[in-house]
Amino acid sequence: MTIPQPIIDLYDRFTHGGMDRRTFLDRLATLAGGAPAAAALLPLLAADPAKAAIVPPDDPRLTVARVTWAGPDGELAGYLARPRDGGRLPAVIVIHENRGLNPHIEDVTRRMALEGFLALGVDMLSRDGGTPADEDLARTMIGRLDRERTVERLASAVPFLAAHANGNGRVGAIGFCWGGLMVNALAASAPDLAAGVAYYGRQIPAEQVPAIRAALLLHYAEHDAGVNAGIEVYTAALRGAGKTFEVHTYPGTQHAFNNDTSAARYNAEAAARAWQRTVAFLRRHLGG
Repeated sequence: MTIPQPIIDLYDRFTHGGMDRRTFLDRLATLAGGAPAAAALLPLLAADPAKAAIVPPDDPRLTVARVTWAGPDGELAGYLARPRDGGRLPAVIVIHENRGLNPHIEDVTRRMALEGFLALGVDMLSRDGGTPADEDLARTMIGRLDRERTVERLASAVPFLAAHANGNGRVGAIGFCWGGLMVNALAASAPDLAAGVAYYGRQIPAEQVPAIRAALLLHYAEHDAGVNAGIEVYTAALRGAGKTFEVHTYPGTQHAFNNDTSAARYNAEAAARAWQRTVAFLRRHLGG
């Protein structure tokens, strides 16, 4: 089923804090032609946690664990996955969307581990009680986070992974949506980050670009006006500062095209191509 672009745009506004749920549902009903039609569309728009486990949590090829480490203002928590027989591996921080460390992102963390990485899915709400099951509440909580402090907390994961007994000392990051923005911000704040991959993430101000040392891979969707508005200025700043980066925009895609739990926006072909590029890029810059 093809969902009209105005409805997808409305959902994106809602999920990025542009309106409350009641307003969203009222406007969805107007666009869809009534409450019954809106109710039929909602499961296609919203992420379905039941579809999260592409790689089962008990996959025998992996070792997974809940871990903690020291952040700048207290203990932080995450989900660590690695190949069971992997030796010393390049490490990757996996940064969630604005729904927190949910089953989908834990699954992405396991997928990254199967590619031969020591993968840490961070929970950036761990200082606030952890990611709640209610995704609306998670979005609200993430919207209240202090940006500077959040980046400082993220940066603490770099030395944690660099010193990990199963790591090779090199650390990269991958993030989606809000997490993509955090990858860009982390790259400007953590000089020891070797590589960053941002999926449809907003950009940091151009004046912060000179501080970036990490190589960057930037994935964008074609139909994502809010995020894409900043691409030209950001890439010009990266180019002008002589940074190492790649940019790819995927035709016909929506924001969150990699999220296979959201039927309306997931694009299997683009997701596979972006993932292939991501893995090759991280191996190139992190080793392994």
